[in-house]
Amino acid sequence: MTPRASSLAGLALVAAIGVAVLVLTPRLFDLDVVLNVTVYMIMAVLALSLALIWGFGGILCFGQSAFFGLGAYTYAIAVFNTGESTLPLVLAVIVPAVFAALLGYFIFYGRISDVYLGVITLTVTLILFNSVNSTAGPEFHIGAARLGGFNGIPGIPALNVPFFKDWQVDLEGMFYLSTASLIVTYLGLRALLASRFGRVMVAIRENEGRAQLLGYDPRVTKLATFTIGAAIAGYAGCLFANWGSFVSPTIFGLAQSAQIIIWVIVGGRGTLIGPIVGCIGIQWLTASLGANAPSGASGWTAALLGNVPLILGAILIAFVLLVPKGIVPSIADLGAALGRPRAKAAP
Repeated sequence: MTPRASSLAGLALVAAIGVAVLVLTPRLFDLDVVLNVTVYMIMAVLALSLALIWGFGGILCFGQSAFFGLGAYTYAIAVFNTGESTLPLVLAVIVPAVFAALLGYFIFYGRISDVYLGVITLTVTLILFNSVNSTAGPEFHIGAARLGGFNGIPGIPALNVPFFKDWQVDLEGMFYLSTASLIVTYLGLRALLASRFGRVMVAIRENEGRAQLLGYDPRVTKLATFTIGAAIAGYAGCLFANWGSFVSPTIFGLAQSAQIIIWVIVGGRGTLIGPIVGCIGIQWLTASLGANAPSGASGWTAALLGNVPLILGAILIAFVLLVPKGIVPSIADLGAALGRPRAKAAP
């Protein structure tokens, strides 16, 4: 099978799995499972945003949760002031993108190295966390929206059909919207990477100096990649604010930033399907460990088994040490290794 045929077959398989999940999940499972799968889909969209920036753009961003939180807060504030979700949804994508464009301009045109870029993006996330966390008083409001400080913003109105305020999206509708958004985002990024811009992006990641000698400006490409990834993260933040009808400063927290990076590492950096697999797998593992943790028992064994972050951290460390490439690249390498003897024996 040629590489092009293999790529098309993989794309068709992913699309078929996505459509199957979209159609069958609400029919086979109860509402609790549908709600959990909905947040898995939303976070997978967020994982794809970092997969583009870091995996293909080579930009190590530790502050992806900043754009995620900006999208969520922008939607919440705007929808309380407008009473209708069409403009807030657009703003939830535009505001993080503009913020990333301004931040990225000073980073990339200032020729800041990758290590300092990661430190700057992480610092921006912590600044946003502390700033929003300090807005608990009634004087902190934007129009009709009270920021709430560490208590967050509860009771966020749901998305509605554009320009039709009374046609709101219910819980099952959020599942369909989130799953469809993940499929469309994945297919859109596949098309972007197959374009001339995508090939230049990967070329700059592989060898920035050589790409510059060929006449490409790495600063422009990196800035565009950074902005697109921020827009996707902002859209995911909007969906997350709708899923729980609530948003709080923890969305900017260090734990959230670290989780996104772990999803990409576990799934496989340099792939699109890998971060989706890593994101959904880790979220499912976290939920399963939390549901099966012993309660009411005493002793060091019960304390150890009840410490979900400790168990999850040990599993992830062992996984990264044993499978450093990630799940999807390792499976691809295994398949290539198994297929190699057959290819030699065929002639």
